[in-house]
Amino acid sequence: MAAGAPRIFVSHLTGVAVFDPNGDQVGRVRDLVAMLRVGRRPPRLLGLVVELSTRRRIFLPMTRVTGIESGQVITTGVLNVRRFEQRPTERLVIGELLDRRVQHVETGEEVTVLDVSVQQLPARRDWEIDRVFVRKGKGGTFRRSKGETLTVEWSAVTGFSLEEQGQGAESLLATFEQLRPADLANVLHHLSSKRRAEVAAALDDDRLADVLEELPEDDQIEILGKLKEERAADVLEAMDPDDAADLLAELPEEDKERLLTLMRPDEAADVRRLMAYEERTAGGLMTTEPIVLQPDATVADALARVRNPDLSPALAAQVYVCRPPDETPTGKYLGTVHFQRLLRDPPYTLVSALLDDVLQPLEPEATLPVVAGFFAAYDMVAAPVVDEGGSLLGAVTVDDVLDHMLPEDWRETEFHLDAETEGAAHGS
Repeated sequence: MAAGAPRIFVSHLTGVAVFDPNGDQVGRVRDLVAMLRVGRRPPRLLGLVVELSTRRRIFLPMTRVTGIESGQVITTGVLNVRRFEQRPTERLVIGELLDRRVQHVETGEEVTVLDVSVQQLPARRDWEIDRVFVRKGKGGTFRRSKGETLTVEWSAVTGFSLEEQGQGAESLLATFEQLRPADLANVLHHLSSKRRAEVAAALDDDRLADVLEELPEDDQIEILGKLKEERAADVLEAMDPDDAADLLAELPEEDKERLLTLMRPDEAADVRRLMAYEERTAGGLMTTEPIVLQPDATVADALARVRNPDLSPALAAQVYVCRPPDETPTGKYLGTVHFQRLLRDPPYTLVSALLDDVLQPLEPEATLPVVAGFFAAYDMVAAPVVDEGGSLLGAVTVDDVLDHMLPEDWRETEFHLDAETEGAAHGS
């Protein structure tokens, strides 16, 4: 880029696709890496943190970036696919600089950093952070819309090198609000413990519950332990019962019982019921909240339940027909109606006329290999779990089976592609 290259605000770079010279996408921008310098000199932008399709995060030096334009980043095509590891002298621009409270040099007023811009130096391949977009006042979650905003030179503010105890998370959350829970969990996993706690505190209960379900066990326990007990109980209630049971099982007995006591009795009862089963059995894997209908329900009723946006695709793939009561554990389990069958019959048809009652349900004591074999043999994405009395206890979904069959650290790895294979796949 020549002199007069456009200024780019980093909030516009997050999630932007990264392409090699052949036009093949290699990943997406997740953060920028900068190095603070002595005095008021603008930080040097070292490179980008790029997340590959395998979820591995790598470092892309700015010297390998040939263009940032039209919502995309173009590289030389030469990638080092070793996992990115932040060095002590480096700062993550989005993860550590945004929402920081700094001081305006001229007025001495405290301002909150909402964004920063980067620009390539004329006739060179070096990049710098040159401007800071700030809001006057202390900011914070409930004050974000108040206060004058202005864009100033980097040298016009001070305080980026200081440790903070109360750095906000609003801009970071706004940047990643469109991410799926699994991707946001990956972002949190790579933040510092302090920053991770701040972001978790700023998420609403449902969003935090979704993200916790996707985090490694150590991160789950750390975040839950930093929440106030009442809020921790609320988040556990918002989680799928099987995930909440798995998380509580890792806590000391005293902490577990205290949180269960704080939960709503009906929610706690479901979790306690799941915790009574061995973890790697159908009973331990199942969720207690499948779609249950009575025999006189119609196809229209079933489709209305399936449309619930809060359901996972696996749970929405079929409904279970049972005699009353229609909450687990139910009355007698009669059979399953698959989603495709619902689409083939008129809306007024009774679900009891469409039952798949040939496929045998799982027993709660069925081991993980048995459950996995069932899914593989019958091409299922969910399966009913029925006790010896014929009552539906819950349903196992394929994602929970995979979660327990993969290595414990699978969320922190790249789906087991080695660096050589990745390099070949991405032309590096």
